[in-house]
Amino acid sequence: MSEPSRFDRGHTDDLMSFLAAGPSPYHAVANAAERLEKAGFRQVAETDAWDGTTGGKYVLRGGAIVAWYVPEGAEPHTPFRIVGSHTDSPNLRVKPLPDAGAHGWRQVAVEIYGGPLLNSWLDRDLGLAGRLTLRDGSTRLVNVGRPLLRVPQLAVHLDRSVSTEGLKLDKQRHLQPIWGLGDDIREGDLIAFLEEENGIPAGEVTGWDLMVHSVEPPSYLGRDKELVAGPRMDNLLSVHAEVAALAAVSAGSALSHIPVLAAFDHEENGSQSDTGADGPLLGSVLERSVFARGGSFEDRARAFAGTVCLSSDTGHAIHPNYAERHDPTHHPRVNGGPILKVNVNNRYATDGSGRAVFAAACEKAGVPFQSFVSNNSMPCGTTIGPITAARHGIKTVDIGVAILSMHSARELCGADDPYLLANALVAFLES
Repeated sequence: MSEPSRFDRGHTDDLMSFLAAGPSPYHAVANAAERLEKAGFRQVAETDAWDGTTGGKYVLRGGAIVAWYVPEGAEPHTPFRIVGSHTDSPNLRVKPLPDAGAHGWRQVAVEIYGGPLLNSWLDRDLGLAGRLTLRDGSTRLVNVGRPLLRVPQLAVHLDRSVSTEGLKLDKQRHLQPIWGLGDDIREGDLIAFLEEENGIPAGEVTGWDLMVHSVEPPSYLGRDKELVAGPRMDNLLSVHAEVAALAAVSAGSALSHIPVLAAFDHEENGSQSDTGADGPLLGSVLERSVFARGGSFEDRARAFAGTVCLSSDTGHAIHPNYAERHDPTHHPRVNGGPILKVNVNNRYATDGSGRAVFAAACEKAGVPFQSFVSNNSMPCGTTIGPITAARHGIKTVDIGVAILSMHSARELCGADDPYLLANALVAFLES
Protein backbone atom coordinates (compact mmCIF):
# COMPACT_ATOMS: atom_id res chain seq x y z
CA MET A 1 0.00 0.00 0.00
CA SER A 2 1.14 3.54 -0.69
CA GLU A 3 1.99 6.05 2.01
CA PRO A 4 -0.88 8.41 2.95
CA SER A 5 -0.39 12.02 1.92
CA ARG A 6 0.21 14.74 4.49
CA PHE A 7 -2.58 17.21 5.06
CA ASP A 8 -2.16 20.92 4.36
CA ARG A 9 -4.36 24.05 4.20
CA GLY A 10 -6.74 22.16 1.90
CA HIS A 11 -7.72 20.16 4.99
CA THR A 12 -8.86 23.39 6.65
CA ASP A 13 -10.88 24.33 3.56
CA ASP A 14 -12.58 20.96 3.85
CA LEU A 15 -13.15 21.44 7.59
CA MET A 16 -15.32 24.46 6.87
CA SER A 17 -17.50 22.34 4.57
CA PHE A 18 -17.71 19.69 7.30
CA LEU A 19 -18.78 22.24 9.91
CA ALA A 20 -21.46 23.68 7.64
CA ALA A 21 -22.80 20.21 6.83
CA GLY A 22 -23.07 19.23 10.51
CA PRO A 23 -25.75 21.38 12.18
CA SER A 24 -26.65 18.45 14.45
CA PRO A 25 -24.79 15.35 15.70
CA TYR A 26 -26.97 13.24 13.40
CA HIS A 27 -25.86 15.22 10.35
CA ALA A 28 -22.23 15.11 11.49
CA VAL A 29 -22.10 11.31 11.75
CA ALA A 30 -23.97 10.93 8.44
CA ASN A 31 -21.34 13.15 6.81
CA ALA A 32 -18.53 11.18 8.47
CA ALA A 33 -20.06 7.90 7.27
CA GLU A 34 -20.33 9.20 3.72
CA ARG A 35 -16.64 10.13 3.72
CA LEU A 36 -15.66 6.72 5.10
CA GLU A 37 -17.78 4.98 2.47
CA LYS A 38 -15.78 6.79 -0.20
CA ALA A 39 -12.62 5.45 1.46
CA GLY A 40 -13.91 1.87 1.16
CA PHE A 41 -15.55 1.41 4.57
CA ARG A 42 -18.91 -0.34 4.87
CA GLN A 43 -21.63 -0.05 7.47
CA VAL A 44 -22.44 -3.02 9.70
CA ALA A 45 -25.63 -3.31 11.72
CA GLU A 46 -25.44 -4.01 15.43
CA THR A 47 -28.32 -6.46 15.05
CA ASP A 48 -26.44 -8.59 12.50
CA ALA A 49 -23.80 -11.24 13.10
CA TRP A 50 -20.33 -9.83 12.34
CA ASP A 51 -17.64 -11.54 10.33
CA GLY A 52 -13.89 -11.30 10.82
CA THR A 53 -13.00 -10.07 7.36
CA THR A 54 -10.35 -7.43 6.83
CA GLY A 55 -11.10 -3.88 5.70
CA GLY A 56 -12.96 -0.86 7.00
CA LYS A 57 -16.28 -1.04 8.85
CA TYR A 58 -18.42 1.32 10.88
CA VAL A 59 -21.43 1.38 13.19
CA LEU A 60 -23.91 4.26 13.42
CA ARG A 61 -26.04 4.78 16.50
CA GLY A 62 -27.96 8.05 16.74
CA GLY A 63 -25.42 10.87 16.91
CA ALA A 64 -22.44 8.52 17.41
CA ILE A 65 -20.18 6.61 15.05
CA VAL A 66 -17.49 3.98 15.67
CA ALA A 67 -15.33 2.96 12.70
CA TRP A 68 -12.37 0.60 12.48
CA TYR A 69 -10.01 -0.87 9.91
CA VAL A 70 -8.80 -4.47 10.18
CA PRO A 71 -5.50 -4.81 8.27
CA GLU A 72 -4.23 -7.96 6.64
CA GLY A 73 -2.66 -10.30 9.14
CA ALA A 74 -4.46 -8.89 12.20
CA GLU A 75 -4.69 -11.40 15.04
CA PRO A 76 -7.60 -11.63 17.51
CA HIS A 77 -5.33 -10.14 20.18
CA THR A 78 -4.04 -7.28 17.97
CA PRO A 79 -4.31 -4.03 19.98
CA PHE A 80 -6.32 -1.02 18.89
CA ARG A 81 -5.22 2.56 18.30
CA ILE A 82 -8.26 4.76 19.00
CA VAL A 83 -8.92 8.41 18.20
CA GLY A 84 -11.92 9.64 20.21
CA SER A 85 -14.05 12.78 20.12
CA HIS A 86 -17.64 13.98 20.42
CA THR A 87 -20.24 15.18 17.94
CA ASP A 88 -22.45 17.40 20.09
CA SER A 89 -22.09 21.11 20.85
CA PRO A 90 -23.84 23.40 23.36
CA ASN A 91 -26.96 24.95 21.85
CA LEU A 92 -30.72 25.49 22.17
CA ARG A 93 -32.93 22.43 21.66
CA VAL A 94 -36.64 22.23 20.90
CA LYS A 95 -38.95 21.11 23.70
CA PRO A 96 -41.63 18.38 23.43
CA LEU A 97 -44.34 21.07 23.15
CA PRO A 98 -42.56 23.55 20.89
CA ASP A 99 -45.34 25.95 19.93
CA ALA A 100 -45.32 29.05 22.10
CA GLY A 101 -45.69 32.81 21.88
CA ALA A 102 -47.01 35.98 23.47
CA HIS A 103 -48.13 39.49 22.54
CA GLY A 104 -48.50 38.73 18.85
CA TRP A 105 -45.16 36.94 18.50
CA ARG A 106 -44.93 33.27 17.50
CA GLN A 107 -42.08 31.54 19.34
CA VAL A 108 -40.44 28.14 19.66
CA ALA A 109 -39.98 26.72 23.15
CA VAL A 110 -36.36 25.63 23.63
CA GLU A 111 -34.27 24.06 26.38
CA ILE A 112 -30.62 24.86 27.07
CA TYR A 113 -28.30 22.01 26.05
CA GLY A 114 -24.88 21.82 27.70
CA GLY A 115 -23.16 25.04 28.72
CA PRO A 116 -23.45 27.51 25.83
CA LEU A 117 -22.33 31.13 25.98
CA LEU A 118 -25.92 32.34 26.06
CA ASN A 119 -25.22 35.85 24.77
CA SER A 120 -23.69 34.42 21.59
CA TRP A 121 -27.14 33.20 20.50
CA LEU A 122 -28.69 36.67 20.64
CA ASP A 123 -29.56 38.67 17.50
CA ARG A 124 -28.23 35.92 15.26
CA ASP A 125 -29.99 34.39 12.25
CA LEU A 126 -30.78 30.82 13.20
CA GLY A 127 -31.83 27.70 11.35
CA LEU A 128 -33.33 24.49 12.68
CA ALA A 129 -31.92 20.97 12.24
CA GLY A 130 -32.00 17.47 13.66
CA ARG A 131 -33.99 14.32 13.07
CA LEU A 132 -37.67 13.45 12.86
CA THR A 133 -39.05 10.04 13.76
CA LEU A 134 -42.00 8.82 11.69
CA ARG A 135 -44.89 6.50 12.57
CA ASP A 136 -43.16 3.50 11.01
CA GLY A 137 -40.10 4.01 13.24
CA SER A 138 -37.85 5.38 10.50
CA THR A 139 -35.96 8.64 10.93
CA ARG A 140 -35.44 11.58 8.61
CA LEU A 141 -32.65 14.13 8.90
CA VAL A 142 -33.89 17.68 8.41
CA ASN A 143 -32.15 21.01 8.09
CA VAL A 144 -33.80 24.36 7.55
CA GLY A 145 -30.58 26.16 6.68
CA ARG A 146 -32.10 29.59 6.04
CA PRO A 147 -32.83 32.34 8.59
CA LEU A 148 -35.88 31.01 10.42
CA LEU A 149 -35.47 31.96 14.08
CA ARG A 150 -33.99 34.78 16.14
CA VAL A 151 -33.50 35.45 19.84
CA PRO A 152 -33.88 39.25 20.07
CA GLN A 153 -31.94 41.11 22.73
CA LEU A 154 -33.61 43.78 24.80
CA ALA A 155 -32.80 47.30 23.58
CA VAL A 156 -30.36 49.27 25.70
CA HIS A 157 -33.01 51.95 26.23
CA LEU A 158 -35.01 49.41 28.26
CA ASP A 159 -32.03 48.16 30.26
CA ARG A 160 -29.55 50.97 30.90
CA SER A 161 -27.63 48.83 33.41
CA VAL A 162 -26.42 46.42 30.71
CA SER A 163 -23.46 48.69 29.91
CA THR A 164 -22.34 48.98 33.53
CA GLU A 165 -23.45 45.75 35.21
CA GLY A 166 -23.27 43.39 32.26
CA LEU A 167 -25.89 41.33 30.47
CA LYS A 168 -27.98 39.07 32.69
CA LEU A 169 -30.04 36.40 30.96
CA ASP A 170 -32.71 34.19 32.47
CA LYS A 171 -32.50 30.83 30.71
CA GLN A 172 -36.25 30.30 30.79
CA ARG A 173 -37.54 33.77 29.93
CA HIS A 174 -34.93 35.35 27.67
CA LEU A 175 -33.77 32.62 25.26
CA GLN A 176 -37.02 31.68 23.49
CA PRO A 177 -36.61 32.50 19.76
CA ILE A 178 -39.26 34.13 17.60
CA TRP A 179 -40.20 32.74 14.20
CA GLY A 180 -43.23 34.72 13.13
CA LEU A 181 -46.29 36.76 14.02
CA GLY A 182 -49.74 35.77 15.23
CA ASP A 183 -51.94 35.33 18.26
CA ASP A 184 -53.41 31.95 17.31
CA ILE A 185 -50.73 29.65 18.75
CA ARG A 186 -51.71 26.12 17.72
CA GLU A 187 -50.13 22.91 18.96
CA GLY A 188 -48.37 21.13 16.11
CA ASP A 189 -47.56 24.18 13.97
CA LEU A 190 -43.76 23.77 14.05
CA ILE A 191 -43.81 20.06 13.25
CA ALA A 192 -46.42 20.62 10.51
CA PHE A 193 -44.10 23.24 9.01
CA LEU A 194 -41.19 20.78 9.02
CA GLU A 195 -43.33 18.06 7.47
CA GLU A 196 -44.31 20.41 4.66
CA GLU A 197 -40.73 21.64 4.20
CA ASN A 198 -39.44 18.08 3.83
CA GLY A 199 -42.22 16.48 1.81
CA ILE A 200 -43.48 14.33 4.70
CA PRO A 201 -47.22 13.57 4.81
CA ALA A 202 -49.08 15.52 7.49
CA GLY A 203 -49.28 13.78 10.84
CA GLU A 204 -46.52 11.25 10.10
CA VAL A 205 -43.98 12.74 12.54
CA THR A 206 -44.37 11.33 16.04
CA GLY A 207 -40.98 12.22 17.57
CA TRP A 208 -38.24 14.78 17.12
CA ASP A 209 -34.75 15.74 18.23
CA LEU A 210 -34.30 19.30 16.96
CA MET A 211 -31.87 22.11 17.67
CA VAL A 212 -31.15 25.61 16.44
CA HIS A 213 -27.94 26.62 14.68
CA SER A 214 -26.36 29.74 13.22
CA VAL A 215 -26.78 29.87 9.45
CA GLU A 216 -23.72 32.09 8.97
CA PRO A 217 -21.16 29.94 7.12
CA PRO A 218 -17.62 29.29 8.41
CA SER A 219 -15.00 31.64 6.99
CA TYR A 220 -11.36 32.62 7.09
CA LEU A 221 -10.67 35.68 9.20
CA GLY A 222 -7.87 38.21 9.60
CA ARG A 223 -5.51 40.23 7.46
CA ASP A 224 -3.65 37.16 6.25
CA LYS A 225 -6.51 34.69 6.72
CA GLU A 226 -4.61 33.04 9.55
CA LEU A 227 -7.80 32.28 11.50
CA VAL A 228 -11.05 30.42 10.96
CA ALA A 229 -14.39 31.46 12.47
CA GLY A 230 -17.23 28.98 12.52
CA PRO A 231 -19.75 26.99 14.52
CA ARG A 232 -19.34 23.69 16.38
CA MET A 233 -15.52 23.56 16.30
CA ASP A 234 -16.01 22.04 19.75
CA ASN A 235 -15.85 19.32 18.70
CA LEU A 236 -16.44 18.71 14.99
CA LEU A 237 -12.91 20.00 14.33
CA SER A 238 -11.62 16.83 16.01
CA VAL A 239 -14.21 14.55 14.38
CA HIS A 240 -13.21 15.87 10.95
CA ALA A 241 -9.49 15.34 11.61
CA GLU A 242 -10.11 11.81 12.86
CA VAL A 243 -12.22 10.83 9.85
CA ALA A 244 -9.51 12.16 7.52
CA ALA A 245 -6.76 10.38 9.46
CA LEU A 246 -8.58 7.02 9.56
CA ALA A 247 -9.35 7.17 5.84
CA ALA A 248 -5.68 8.02 5.14
CA VAL A 249 -4.15 5.17 7.14
CA SER A 250 -6.61 2.65 5.70
CA ALA A 251 -5.03 3.38 2.32
CA GLY A 252 -1.47 3.68 3.62
CA SER A 253 1.35 1.52 4.90
CA ALA A 254 1.07 -1.80 6.76
CA LEU A 255 -0.37 -1.44 10.26
CA SER A 256 0.57 -3.29 13.45
CA HIS A 257 -2.56 -2.05 15.28
CA ILE A 258 -6.23 -1.79 14.38
CA PRO A 259 -7.06 1.92 13.93
CA VAL A 260 -10.40 3.02 15.39
CA LEU A 261 -12.48 6.20 15.31
CA ALA A 262 -15.01 6.74 18.12
CA ALA A 263 -17.12 9.91 17.96
CA PHE A 264 -19.73 10.05 20.74
CA ASP A 265 -22.79 12.16 21.44
CA HIS A 266 -23.75 13.86 24.73
CA GLU A 267 -20.26 14.82 25.94
CA GLU A 268 -21.53 18.31 26.73
CA ASN A 269 -23.97 17.02 29.33
CA GLY A 270 -22.03 14.17 30.94
CA SER A 271 -21.74 11.38 28.32
CA GLN A 272 -24.28 9.17 30.11
CA SER A 273 -26.39 7.76 27.30
CA ASP A 274 -26.40 4.82 24.93
CA THR A 275 -24.51 6.99 22.43
CA GLY A 276 -22.23 8.68 24.97
CA ALA A 277 -18.70 7.78 25.98
CA ASP A 278 -19.98 6.50 29.34
CA GLY A 279 -22.21 4.01 27.54
CA PRO A 280 -21.29 0.53 26.27
CA LEU A 281 -20.96 1.37 22.56
CA LEU A 282 -17.16 1.48 22.19
CA GLY A 283 -16.52 -1.55 24.40
CA SER A 284 -19.17 -3.55 22.58
CA VAL A 285 -17.71 -2.75 19.16
CA LEU A 286 -14.13 -3.56 20.18
CA GLU A 287 -15.12 -6.82 21.85
CA ARG A 288 -17.25 -7.93 18.90
CA SER A 289 -14.35 -7.17 16.56
CA VAL A 290 -12.11 -9.46 18.62
CA PHE A 291 -14.69 -12.25 18.79
CA ALA A 292 -15.57 -11.95 15.08
CA ARG A 293 -11.92 -12.74 14.31
CA GLY A 294 -12.14 -15.94 16.34
CA GLY A 295 -10.82 -14.44 19.57
CA SER A 296 -11.51 -15.44 23.17
CA PHE A 297 -11.91 -13.38 26.33
CA GLU A 298 -8.16 -13.82 26.81
CA ASP A 299 -7.57 -12.29 23.36
CA ARG A 300 -9.90 -9.44 24.27
CA ALA A 301 -7.94 -8.78 27.49
CA ARG A 302 -4.63 -8.85 25.61
CA ALA A 303 -5.93 -6.49 22.91
CA PHE A 304 -7.28 -3.99 25.44
CA ALA A 305 -4.06 -4.10 27.48
CA GLY A 306 -2.06 -2.95 24.45
CA THR A 307 -4.58 -0.34 23.30
CA VAL A 308 -4.04 3.43 23.42
CA CYS A 309 -6.65 6.14 22.85
CA LEU A 310 -6.13 9.78 21.92
CA SER A 311 -9.13 11.74 23.18
CA SER A 312 -9.22 14.85 21.01
CA ASP A 313 -11.25 17.89 22.10
CA THR A 314 -10.77 21.61 21.79
CA GLY A 315 -8.95 23.52 24.53
CA HIS A 316 -8.33 27.12 25.50
CA ALA A 317 -5.88 29.28 23.60
CA ILE A 318 -4.33 32.19 25.52
CA HIS A 319 -6.80 35.07 25.36
CA PRO A 320 -5.18 38.47 24.78
CA ASN A 321 -7.84 40.30 26.82
CA TYR A 322 -7.99 37.84 29.73
CA ALA A 323 -4.44 36.50 30.08
CA GLU A 324 -4.78 36.43 33.89
CA ARG A 325 -7.40 33.65 33.57
CA HIS A 326 -4.78 31.26 32.18
CA ASP A 327 -1.95 29.42 33.89
CA PRO A 328 1.00 31.86 34.01
CA THR A 329 3.49 29.39 32.50
CA HIS A 330 1.29 27.57 29.96
CA HIS A 331 0.09 29.77 27.12
CA PRO A 332 -1.12 27.69 24.15
CA ARG A 333 -1.28 29.78 20.98
CA VAL A 334 -3.35 29.27 17.87
CA ASN A 335 -1.36 27.86 14.96
CA GLY A 336 1.17 26.54 17.48
CA GLY A 337 0.18 22.93 16.91
CA PRO A 338 -2.10 20.60 18.89
CA ILE A 339 -2.21 20.78 22.67
CA LEU A 340 -1.54 18.08 25.25
CA LYS A 341 -4.11 18.50 28.04
CA VAL A 342 -2.98 17.69 31.58
CA ASN A 343 -4.76 17.76 34.94
CA VAL A 344 -3.36 15.89 37.93
CA ASN A 345 -6.87 15.47 39.37
CA ASN A 346 -7.80 13.35 36.35
CA ARG A 347 -10.16 15.77 34.69
CA TYR A 348 -7.92 14.85 31.75
CA ALA A 349 -6.54 11.33 31.40
CA THR A 350 -2.97 12.23 30.34
CA ASP A 351 -0.03 10.97 32.38
CA GLY A 352 3.70 10.95 31.68
CA SER A 353 3.66 7.76 29.63
CA GLY A 354 0.74 9.09 27.62
CA ARG A 355 2.66 12.28 26.97
CA ALA A 356 5.49 10.18 25.54
CA VAL A 357 3.07 8.45 23.14
CA PHE A 358 1.76 11.76 21.83
CA ALA A 359 5.22 13.31 21.66
CA ALA A 360 6.42 10.37 19.54
CA ALA A 361 3.48 10.77 17.14
CA CYS A 362 4.11 14.50 16.76
CA GLU A 363 7.83 13.94 16.22
CA LYS A 364 7.10 11.34 13.54
CA ALA A 365 4.65 13.74 11.83
CA GLY A 366 6.96 16.76 12.13
CA VAL A 367 4.25 18.59 14.07
CA PRO A 368 4.91 20.91 17.04
CA PHE A 369 2.75 20.50 20.13
CA GLN A 370 1.95 22.56 23.21
CA SER A 371 0.91 21.78 26.78
CA PHE A 372 -2.24 23.00 28.51
CA VAL A 373 -3.10 23.10 32.20
CA SER A 374 -5.76 25.18 33.90
CA ASN A 375 -5.07 28.07 36.24
CA ASN A 376 -5.10 26.59 39.76
CA SER A 377 -7.76 29.11 40.75
CA MET A 378 -10.13 27.98 37.99
CA PRO A 379 -12.14 24.76 37.82
CA CYS A 380 -10.94 22.50 35.03
CA GLY A 381 -13.22 21.17 32.32
CA THR A 382 -13.16 17.54 31.26
CA THR A 383 -13.59 15.33 28.20
CA ILE A 384 -14.38 11.77 27.17
CA GLY A 385 -10.78 10.87 28.08
CA PRO A 386 -11.14 9.95 31.77
CA ILE A 387 -14.41 8.13 31.03
CA THR A 388 -12.78 6.04 28.29
CA ALA A 389 -9.80 5.21 30.48
CA ALA A 390 -11.90 4.20 33.48
CA ARG A 391 -14.70 2.36 31.66
CA HIS A 392 -12.51 0.24 29.39
CA GLY A 393 -9.15 0.12 31.18
CA ILE A 394 -7.50 1.71 28.15
CA LYS A 395 -4.48 4.02 28.31
CA THR A 396 -5.87 7.39 27.22
CA VAL A 397 -4.23 10.71 26.38
CA ASP A 398 -6.18 13.98 26.17
CA ILE A 399 -5.21 16.29 23.34
CA GLY A 400 -6.88 18.84 21.06
CA VAL A 401 -6.64 22.19 19.31
CA ALA A 402 -6.50 25.53 21.10
CA ILE A 403 -9.37 27.89 20.25
CA LEU A 404 -11.05 31.07 21.47
CA SER A 405 -14.76 31.61 22.21
CA MET A 406 -15.33 28.01 23.24
CA HIS A 407 -19.05 27.18 23.60
CA SER A 408 -20.02 30.23 21.58
CA ALA A 409 -22.40 29.89 18.65
CA ARG A 410 -19.33 30.87 16.60
CA GLU A 411 -15.84 29.87 17.69
CA LEU A 412 -12.33 30.80 16.50
CA CYS A 413 -9.26 28.69 15.70
CA GLY A 414 -5.99 28.99 13.80
CA ALA A 415 -6.10 28.01 10.15
CA ASP A 416 -3.05 25.72 10.46
CA ASP A 417 -3.99 23.78 13.59
CA PRO A 418 -6.68 21.55 12.03
CA TYR A 419 -4.27 19.99 9.54
CA LEU A 420 -1.44 19.81 12.08
CA LEU A 421 -3.78 17.81 14.31
CA ALA A 422 -4.75 15.52 11.42
CA ASN A 423 -1.11 14.83 10.60
CA ALA A 424 -0.37 13.96 14.23
CA LEU A 425 -3.36 11.58 14.29
CA VAL A 426 -2.13 9.82 11.15
CA ALA A 427 1.27 9.27 12.77
CA PHE A 428 -0.40 7.95 15.93
CA LEU A 429 -2.67 5.53 14.06
CA GLU A 430 0.27 4.24 11.98
CA SER A 431 2.57 3.65 14.98
